[in-house]
Amino acid sequence: MSLPVILPGGASTGQPTTLGVMGGGQLGRMFAHAAQRMGYFTAVLDPDVASPAGLVSHCHIQADYLDEPGLAQLMERCAAITTEFENVPAPALRTLGARLPVAPGAESVAIAQDRIKEKAHFVRCGVPCAPYAVLQTEDDLAAVADTLLPGILKTARLGYDGRGQVRVRTRAELTAAWANLQHVPCVLEQLLPLQAELSVIVARGWDGTLVHYPPQANLHRDGILAITSAYEGNLPPALAQQAIEATKSIANGLSYVGVLCVEFFVLQDGTLIVNEMAPRPHNSGHYTLDACDVSQFELQVRTLVGLPLAAPRLHSPAIMLNLLGDLWLQGSPDFAQVLALPGAHLHLYGKLQPKPGRKMGHLTLTAATVAQVQAKALVACRVLGIEPLPGWSAP
Repeated sequence: MSLPVILPGGASTGQPTTLGVMGGGQLGRMFAHAAQRMGYFTAVLDPDVASPAGLVSHCHIQADYLDEPGLAQLMERCAAITTEFENVPAPALRTLGARLPVAPGAESVAIAQDRIKEKAHFVRCGVPCAPYAVLQTEDDLAAVADTLLPGILKTARLGYDGRGQVRVRTRAELTAAWANLQHVPCVLEQLLPLQAELSVIVARGWDGTLVHYPPQANLHRDGILAITSAYEGNLPPALAQQAIEATKSIANGLSYVGVLCVEFFVLQDGTLIVNEMAPRPHNSGHYTLDACDVSQFELQVRTLVGLPLAAPRLHSPAIMLNLLGDLWLQGSPDFAQVLALPGAHLHLYGKLQPKPGRKMGHLTLTAATVAQVQAKALVACRVLGIEPLPGWSAP
């Protein structure tokens, strides 16, 4: 499918062209910045009066995601609409999509919102995932194979950043964990020995054109992304290519439009398996703002409005550090010392209340060589009190 290009308004028409975003978090904020830089106005629908995206947009519609007057106002103002997080209700996207271009579409988002549907999609696409079982009834619980224990019990819906996940070693623990989760639909995944984590970000247009970034290596702590490394040699070339092809298959299988991130695990034996997908720009792609010629957020704008998708180029080795609310517990972090490092790029999200585990911002380090960027990241970690990756070289 191909749609007419939606161009910025302004001087050429006398009227602004407004792009809408469902969700007012930091991803929506960075989308708004990218859209505004390209000449578009932005409108945000989010119930939070102080949402990071709402604070920087031309219009903030403070409403619930299923609020009919709010959705009507968003449709009235906008030429096209995107979403910044996967838990925006799919029915709201269907309502919007009946009148306007919406990317990603409701069906893609609905699959990403449900681990049961998501895993079925991975299987259809021929992309291997961890052995798993679906738990929706007591019969499902009784039928769980012994080989799936120990495992990780994950709620089928509304889980992110490690929430809604419980490690279980025995059938008794599985039974208790599912009861604690109120017997909501779940997926039990076999616990596998992991060597590494990585992700691939692609952008796919209305006409099926698909571009991608090089895979990035990720480190999670307590279920939350801590560090992303993006540079040549961060992953074995054959493994990186395998991940790219798997991500393309997943995106094409959805007829996806927009920016999509797919996360993978690398097992101890080198096997690649898919973990999950996010139908939006992703935390692990924030480095693209400073280390690539086209950021993931500009690609989100381009896919939404039908502009050409140029293959993005990583022009500098980069390491991204997530800045969580924990860093503010003893006072404001020493960002002045960090910003004395050449190639340090600080992004704070405008959140006023730091909380443990809350994503307050990120810091991207860039340099001419991998050794230089690792050395800078090591210094930044020391200043901020972040545990660095083993193997980074001291300056």
